[in-house]
Amino acid sequence: MLKKWFSPLEETAPQVGSIRNGSSDPQGAAGASGGASAPRDANPAPVVPPIGMPVGRYSSFEQIYQNATNKLPRISYNILKVSEMVNSTHLAAMNAESKRASLLMALEAAGVAVEDVLQDAVLRQKALAEYEEAQRSRLKSFEQSKADENARIQEELERVTKAHMARIQANLDEVAREQENFRAWQKAKNQECERLTDAAGFCVPPGSPIGPNSLASVLERATLQ
Repeated sequence: MLKKWFSPLEETAPQVGSIRNGSSDPQGAAGASGGASAPRDANPAPVVPPIGMPVGRYSSFEQIYQNATNKLPRISYNILKVSEMVNSTHLAAMNAESKRASLLMALEAAGVAVEDVLQDAVLRQKALAEYEEAQRSRLKSFEQSKADENARIQEELERVTKAHMARIQANLDEVAREQENFRAWQKAKNQECERLTDAAGFCVPPGSPIGPNSLASVLERATLQ
């Protein structure tokens, strides 16, 4: 049963090496399947799923793990490899208990302690949490800087608006003054017309059918004569 379990792993191990290092690593695959405890690389790079690719200006999961404060343990089977094994098509037909038993046998045969795998998982989660907190702090600082900028823009907008409203009000006041001046002139004009009409009325002969109170009538009468 043990030999049957390791048979697929021996076939897929070189592919894992190619994912990590860019080329196949037959010695690393043989060491893992043969129970060697030494890792196949001094600094193994964990396999990151596609969802770990950079999003926007955020680091990939691989970069986060590499830059973590607490360095990850150097083991041939880390938690990412365990996840890959659990979701392998070779174990797809197994139930949870069978998968667990197969996984534990594989770790034991590779000389990897379960505690080291769990520690690797804890450290990776801690690295993600620390990165998330740092990005949250960065986001808050960004939000505050934009809020301050918006406040300055709003203050400038209010100042400019106040200045333009003052200019608008000044224009309205000028229009109002001109309208008042025009009405005053119209009043004076009416008085001047009355004065002219009164004077012209004395120029109309007595008994004329043309009314003395109309300057137009007086002018018409003067034209006829």
